[in-house]
Amino acid sequence: MCQDCGCGDNELVPVAVQARLLEANDRTARHNREHFLRAGVLALNLMGSPGSGKTALLEAAARLTAGRLRIGAVSGDLETDNDAVRLAKAGIPARAITTGTACHLDAELVHKALHGFSIGALDVFVIENVGNLVCPAIYDLGQAANVVALSVTEGEDKPLKYPTMFRAADLVVLTKIDLLPHLDVSVGAIEDALARVMPDPKLLQVSARTGAGVDAFLRWIEARRTTARPAVVPA
Repeated sequence: MCQDCGCGDNELVPVAVQARLLEANDRTARHNREHFLRAGVLALNLMGSPGSGKTALLEAAARLTAGRLRIGAVSGDLETDNDAVRLAKAGIPARAITTGTACHLDAELVHKALHGFSIGALDVFVIENVGNLVCPAIYDLGQAANVVALSVTEGEDKPLKYPTMFRAADLVVLTKIDLLPHLDVSVGAIEDALARVMPDPKLLQVSARTGAGVDAFLRWIEARRTTARPAVVPA
């Protein structure tokens, strides 16, 4: 849990203070969004649990895109630049954002990182959020769309347990589908859970290991580039 914002804990941080923090974040998010819109860049907030395959998804996208889309990214973690290093090796210009004790990125952290990019040279800017299914859904970063990576290894009921995250999602990418033959997991049950919480359920099945579904993910991104609009962040 963040020690600065309390992440909704009214005993740790009073409601009035939380409201001021979110107001300040929203102002910076609007500024970030102006940057992206001015540059003609689609900004995506990529969220999911630790180990859900967020970085692997971007690596697979980089292998397939081959000049089709110019992708840049920031990668958030409490410590290390491991994911940013992986993305850079895959050909994605990337910077790490280390948050210390914060369990999510905020708009100011993203804004500071933007100064290290020539975003006008990009088509897509991916904000790979800190691994967490709670707090990242609450903070607007200036993105045009929210993407949630959900691994088949996480089970069938994650959307029901963490509805705020999935309610905010424009797309859910079901990752690691190459493991399905080895798991007692029903994709149909996951689809049903998503239908119960997402206003407009959209699910893509992907394996970063085999490349299955990655092209569909890139086509979704290309379609969003033509219809980019601010993502809805739940109150």
